[in-house]
Amino acid sequence: MLINKNTVIKGKNVVLVPYREHHVPKYHQWMQSEELQKLTASEPLSLDAEYEMQRSWLRDENKCTFIVLSKEKYEATKDEVEAMIGDTNLFFANSEDRICAEAEIMIAEEWARRKKCGWEAMLLMFMYAINYLYVKQFVVKISYDNIASFNMFLKMGFVESSRSEVFREITFSKIVEDLWKKWLFTNLGNYEVFD
Repeated sequence: MLINKNTVIKGKNVVLVPYREHHVPKYHQWMQSEELQKLTASEPLSLDAEYEMQRSWLRDENKCTFIVLSKEKYEATKDEVEAMIGDTNLFFANSEDRICAEAEIMIAEEWARRKKCGWEAMLLMFMYAINYLYVKQFVVKISYDNIASFNMFLKMGFVESSRSEVFREITFSKIVEDLWKKWLFTNLGNYEVFD
């Protein structure tokens, strides 16, 4: 999405940066993992196809993507690729109003899992989407096997809205309301957005 092509969002432990060409080789390496393919319902792409995907996502007004960095590693190395731990995305069915967004989070680096990096990255993405893209509802689709994501979104206040036995996934949703926005800010703490 062109609107976030220069946006950097800094939280306490993670930094969100736009998905750029120099991130592609590491992202491509991650997506060769059968575990990540299964958890994200993704198919492996060739490296050339991954570069094309990155370029198309940058231009697509229905997709907002950030690479998640370990803030500690990034501040120590000043190297985004070295600090990459995952990504977070929003998908819009309607680019005209962007009222509802499907959200995704992936923490690819095993050493960064179970450290609340995905939690913080998702809260940062929600705050960005609410305050800059004016999203009013979020939807997440989680595979039956992804217990960690299932539990995380329940703790964030999402409620189950449907199940698909065919795709073996559960859809959860959350309406943005003032009480939830306060909860987000309380659980996130201070963060900064740079354009």
